[in-house]
Amino acid sequence: MAYSYCEFVRTLPADHPHTVYHDTEYGFPLRDDAALLERLSLEIAQAGLSWLTILKKQAGYRRAFDGFGLDTVAAYGDDDVARLLADPGIVRNRLKVNAVIENARRLQGICASHGSFATWLDAHHPLDRDGWRRLFKKTFVFTGGEIVNEFLLSTGYLPGAHDPDCPVYAAIVRLDPPWRRGGDNTP
Repeated sequence: MAYSYCEFVRTLPADHPHTVYHDTEYGFPLRDDAALLERLSLEIAQAGLSWLTILKKQAGYRRAFDGFGLDTVAAYGDDDVARLLADPGIVRNRLKVNAVIENARRLQGICASHGSFATWLDAHHPLDRDGWRRLFKKTFVFTGGEIVNEFLLSTGYLPGAHDPDCPVYAAIVRLDPPWRRGGDNTP
């Protein structure tokens, strides 16, 4: 029998990285460009790895990528790539590191045309899951279907991050996440 994420974290201590993420970040709407780039980058980093590995490296990512400031990351060059690939605080995979930098560059254009990453996401909401996947595939790099799905769940653009009987679900609903604003985005 498969357990939901909410059921899974109920089996863990309150200070476990999964519990902390579930209770304070997962599914909560994000509006800040740096926070959105961070979340997208962590989802990319997770490809082929456990989410626990990424949660344990989250602080390392923030440090290594200078808080995910779009202009800072977009300006990274070869020396920065070498620094990142030598940093044990992150997943040292050249394709994933290059994807973060390239996606920051692409986000600069999105922010220039739309004002922010969140405004761009809002402009395309609501899309169904396949529509989101197609949009991300043509806009960003290293964004397969599962990465896009988890990014959108974790930032409040798709429903299903929490079970309706989960106490965190009620807290998120009070924040009026984008998935509550219409469209056929059922899990």
